[in-house]
Amino acid sequence: MAAGSSRPRAPQARRAAGPRRLSVPRIAVTGAIATDHLMTFPGRFTDLLLPDRLDALSLSFLVDTFSIRRGGAAANLSFGLGVLGGHPLLIGAAGHDMSDYGSWLQEHGVDTGGVRILTGLPTARTVALTDEEENRITSFHPGAMAESGSIELRGLTGPGTGVRLAVIAQGDPAAMTAHTRQCRDIGLPFAATPSAGPASLTRSEARGLVDGARWLFTDAREAALLQEATGWRAPEILTRVGGWVTTLGADGVRIAVAGEPEQVVPAVPDAEVRDPAGAGDAFRAGFLTGLGWGRSPVAAARLGCALAAASLAGVGPQDYEVRPRPLLTSLARAYGRPAAQEFSPALRLLDTSAHCSSSPHGPCRTAV
Repeated sequence: MAAGSSRPRAPQARRAAGPRRLSVPRIAVTGAIATDHLMTFPGRFTDLLLPDRLDALSLSFLVDTFSIRRGGAAANLSFGLGVLGGHPLLIGAAGHDMSDYGSWLQEHGVDTGGVRILTGLPTARTVALTDEEENRITSFHPGAMAESGSIELRGLTGPGTGVRLAVIAQGDPAAMTAHTRQCRDIGLPFAATPSAGPASLTRSEARGLVDGARWLFTDAREAALLQEATGWRAPEILTRVGGWVTTLGADGVRIAVAGEPEQVVPAVPDAEVRDPAGAGDAFRAGFLTGLGWGRSPVAAARLGCALAAASLAGVGPQDYEVRPRPLLTSLARAYGRPAAQEFSPALRLLDTSAHCSSSPHGPCRTAV
C-alpha cells in the first residue's frame, strides 16, 4: 500500500433510515473513479497547424467553455445502482481531491467504504479539448487508480457485508485482472464489463476477465475487440459465461445465453440526447437492479434502457434524475403498460426527495 494512504474498511450491510425499499442482493463495483475536465475550442485545430512546422508543435488554445464532470465507470455504475435504491459498495482508489466527489456519491445512495484514499496522488483525470468539428485532443492521468490493484476484495465482500455479486468495471487493467481472480478465489459471482481493457493484456489475461462471469457486458465494438483479444469466437465465449448482454445504441440491447435464442430489447424511442457519456453504465445499473428485483433478463433490460434514456437527457454521466413517474412513463411508452406495471411497485418505493449517506463509515476517509 502506498505511503500516506488509508485502507478501506469492511463495510457493514446497513442502510440509512428512510422509506421502505425492496430488499435486493447487494452489489460491489470495482473499477475507475475519475473526473473529466472538458473544454471546447471555438475554431478548428487544423487552422493552427503549419504544414512546414509539424516537427516542432507548440499550440495554445483559448477555450470558450470548461466543465468538470464526475466520472469513471465504477463510480458511474454505482451512482445508477444507488439512485435505484441498491446501496452498492464502491471499491477503488482515489486521490486527495476526492472529498466532494465522495460526498456526492454518498448522497446518492453509494457506500464509499471500499474507496482507498491516497493522499499523495490525485484522482484519475481525463482532460479533453474539442473543436467545432468534434475533433478531440485527450489526455488521461491514472493518478490513484494505478494503485487500485492492491485492494483486496475478501475483507470488503465477506460475511456481514451482504454483497452477493461483484461488477468488475473498466479501470486499471492489472486491477481488473486481480479482482476477477479474487472473485473466483473467494467464490463470489461476478459480472464482467471489460470494455477495451483486454486489448492491453495477454491472451491468457484477457480470457481471465470473462471466463466464468455470471454476466458479460459489452457494446458492439467491445464485443469485437474481446473476441480478438481472447481468440474465442462468440459461441465459445457464450459457453463460458452465464449470459452476454450487448448494447447496440439506438438499436437497443441483445441478450444471449448459450443454447437459447437471442433476444433483442429495443431502445426507448425518440430519447432526448444531450450527452451520451455514461449511458452504458446507466443501462447496466438498471439491468442489474431489475434482476435483483427478481425480474427476467428481458424485463431487466427494459428498465436498463429506461435508465439509459434518462442518462442521455442529462449532461454528464451522473447528472440525471431518477423519479418513479418519468421512468414508468418511459417504460410504458417504449414497451407497453404491462411493462411499466411490472416495475411500478418497486419504483414507487424509491425515495427521490433526498439521498442520505449510505456508508456506516461516513465520508470517504483521507489519511492523516
